[in-house]
Amino acid sequence: MVEGHSARRCTTADQQSATIDLERGGSFTIALRPDKAERTVANFVAKATSGFYDGKTFHRVEDWVVQGGDPDGTGRGGGKMPSELNDLPFSKGSVGIARGGDIKVNNDSQWFVCKADASWLNNQYTNFGQVTSGQDTVDGIRVGDKIKKVTIA
Repeated sequence: MVEGHSARRCTTADQQSATIDLERGGSFTIALRPDKAERTVANFVAKATSGFYDGKTFHRVEDWVVQGGDPDGTGRGGGKMPSELNDLPFSKGSVGIARGGDIKVNNDSQWFVCKADASWLNNQYTNFGQVTSGQDTVDGIRVGDKIKKVTIA
């Protein structure tokens, strides 16, 4: 156990969600998993509530993933934070954090959503959420689409 952090179970009262509205229309909602990635969720929530993600683009779109949140829009921006690898599988709709070559270090702003199962990411990337509605919006994201707002509830 990490000093200063108590072990606890995730309850309904702990459940948080994030709704991502796109500038071109459409939205999707993510159930956040602080029970599996506490610091990652706290960082994402802090950035979202500060408006950090507003206007950021999805710079990477492939048949299996969309990725955004880069302050530079290039896929190279953002800071660093420790990884929180966990046992959540990367299935369609899973939400994870980008990282470079060091498995112990995550990007602090770039995140991605799986458009298909991606088991090769299991135990290699921090999984911190799951799309609960709007997967069709995720599947329709194009390179350059902008985030209008991320709302935490």
